[in-house]
Amino acid sequence: MRIFLMCSLVGLCLQILPAQEMKIKMDALTKNANKMKEKEKIDMLSEIYMSYQLEASPETGTFIGKPSDNSKWTDMSRTAIDQRKKNNELFLNAINSINRTDLTPEDQLNYDLLKSSFEIAKEGDQFPSELLPINQMSGTHQFINMVASVTSISNEKDMDNYLSRLRNISLLIDQNIALMEEGIKKKIVPPKATLRGVPEQIQNMLTSDASKSPLMKPAMGYIEKLPVNQQERYKKTVTDVIRNSVNPSFEKLKTYIEKTYIPSARETVGLSALPNGTNWYNFNIKQQTTTSQTYQQIHQTGLSEVKRIRKQMDSLILAVGFKGSFEEFGVFLKTDQRFIYATATELLDGYRVIAKKVDAQLPKYFGKLPRLTYGVEPVPSFDEKFQTTAYYMSGSTSAGRSGTFYANTYDLKTRPKWEMEALTIHEAVPGHHLQLALAEEQENVPEFRKYDGYTAFIEGWGLYSESLGVEMGFYKDPYSKFGQLTYEMWRAIRLVVDTGIHGMGWTRQQAIDYFKSNAAKNEHDIIVEIDRYIGWPGQALAYKTGELKIKELRAIAQKKLGDKFDLRKFHDVVLGSGSVPLSILEKQVYAWIDSVK
Repeated sequence: MRIFLMCSLVGLCLQILPAQEMKIKMDALTKNANKMKEKEKIDMLSEIYMSYQLEASPETGTFIGKPSDNSKWTDMSRTAIDQRKKNNELFLNAINSINRTDLTPEDQLNYDLLKSSFEIAKEGDQFPSELLPINQMSGTHQFINMVASVTSISNEKDMDNYLSRLRNISLLIDQNIALMEEGIKKKIVPPKATLRGVPEQIQNMLTSDASKSPLMKPAMGYIEKLPVNQQERYKKTVTDVIRNSVNPSFEKLKTYIEKTYIPSARETVGLSALPNGTNWYNFNIKQQTTTSQTYQQIHQTGLSEVKRIRKQMDSLILAVGFKGSFEEFGVFLKTDQRFIYATATELLDGYRVIAKKVDAQLPKYFGKLPRLTYGVEPVPSFDEKFQTTAYYMSGSTSAGRSGTFYANTYDLKTRPKWEMEALTIHEAVPGHHLQLALAEEQENVPEFRKYDGYTAFIEGWGLYSESLGVEMGFYKDPYSKFGQLTYEMWRAIRLVVDTGIHGMGWTRQQAIDYFKSNAAKNEHDIIVEIDRYIGWPGQALAYKTGELKIKELRAIAQKKLGDKFDLRKFHDVVLGSGSVPLSILEKQVYAWIDSVK
């Protein structure tokens, strides 16, 4: 699911030369460590880290409403990427200069989160992920559109910044092409399967009429508020930049992908096929799950979960009186017209109705709810064919932007009604919107705590929320219940096929066949999903890993506290510190149990 955090989907974190101010502050911290109190050190390092993030990744500021320079893109040059490793070393040395035992419990949490981030960044420096900057799930072309979609223009300076950012697209694309060229020379290239839709995605960004480009939309929001006699001048300026600078850059990227990159891509699909690939995959697992589990252990967990969920699915098929096999029931679910909306508008309205029903249940399960609102919108047309069924884009109170649950309206016959409750609960509330909005609205914490993120926590919470839907009174329709089981099965299958592909040498077709034999998802979605796992090794393992940990902690709390267990307070504890590694979450829940006892 596409959720913007401190690190963007194209790996733009900590990849630029530090500002002079940052150098001065880091020098002051490390050179004067013996003269400062530990509280002063951790506060100073927290401030430096957040300032550095905003300076290093200007797009981050755009997303969270705290822009440092909306005219720039992250520097993806080789010089900047190499400097990142030195910066990671600086941050790690700084955190290690602080004596954790002299901090308050809250500052110890800040310390632990910073140290975890710095250590994983340092460890990851040995793996050249920057040489794989593009696939059909994420890449420069999609990231540019994503940034444009959240850009707010309210005055002439904002407009000038946006125009500069559009002009700088050519540099960003050139830098990415240079990285891909380096990857080809070093034989670090993506599988061809993950690139098949990229040329079409880029082509969809290239409208013959520049005024209809998706990049025109942010500008029009401002232009339409101007006096009529000024509107045409601004329209012409923006369309000229898109026509004469942006479009030629996208054309260049598209030609490179078609003529050079795809022909140079590999036929293998597993990360283990790349140099040092097995260690790389093990690192991805550690980073994505925040655990020390091996891919063999995760694979076995997946097999066990698939077996458990399949038993529930088979029982439900019998309960509805269907006469036929599991495969035949899947065909029935995918083809019966009672499950299909006739129009995209009806589909979107259906999601909105579910969302409002969930909203009404939230106070029963949460003591604290966010102020930030959310909405339901269609996946952008240029990207819909290659995207999954739905995803969430975080909002920002600072930027004055609500959260957005994007629902895919492409090929309506593949968007059945029975999957909609589970999707809404995962992507909107009480899933991603609730968790991310509460994280941003934390008070009296360093700014980085509001926006930093751990996939196992975020996606684990989303999947846990799906199961919470049962308690909230959803899935009463047996087909909707089957939809919830289908989505849980989907995440269990991920444990099997992701580790199969990247750790055990499975082929793409082998993964597709395993998915088809255990889930009622349509073939288009299955293929898109498998290609996603191929393109993002290890990311798909985070969902089930996080969900199982949250369920485990809830069961422990219920057992230890008995009648004193309060589900609302448990949820408030889980969500109360923002996104954290699962090991830290476990400590927090145990501390809460002890305080209640």
